Amino acid sequence: MSCLEEKTINTEKIFSGNVISLQVDDVELPDGKHAKRELIKHPGAVAILAITDENKIVMVEQYRKAIERELVEIPAGKLEKNEEPKNCAKRELEEETGYVCESLEWLISFYTSPGFADEILHLYVAKGLKQKENAALPDEDEFVNLIELTLDEALQYIKNQRIYDAKTVLAIQYLQLQKAL
Repeated sequence: MSCLEEKTINTEKIFSGNVISLQVDDVELPDGKHAKRELIKHPGAVAILAITDENKIVMVEQYRKAIERELVEIPAGKLEKNEEPKNCAKRELEEETGYVCESLEWLISFYTSPGFADEILHLYVAKGLKQKENAALPDEDEFVNLIELTLDEALQYIKNQRIYDAKTVLAIQYLQLQKAL
């Protein structure tokens, strides 16, 4: 046990849904005291920074119930059981945007909110995009508008808080850094 590790004494499962599960862990702290940790378990997800031949970023606009507003985001989605992140990225890109790609390169993986959730997000860059004949086929409960933005437009969307989620901001800032090099 490391000097900062919290040892789990007991786990109480509270909820198990299609996307997440919630549990409360009783833990022993490094100083021997006890505390409770409310934890969300998530299977992981992917996000795709899709760039057209015209250097436009493919985005989706959708309503996000958790924050009660519309956001413009890069395409993303949850990993299915035993699904490889790269395969998930290809599937989500096609489902949400109708695009397939010639190249898909892993960029980075990161935890979205490690203070209370174990969700890991794998970010990919997709290039060589081709629009499929049967455009986007989002999930039956998913309603999205397809948007293509230049880097400058995306930066303006960040300033105006139309782009307001961490994965998309990180992807846009990655492009901005690449342009500066």
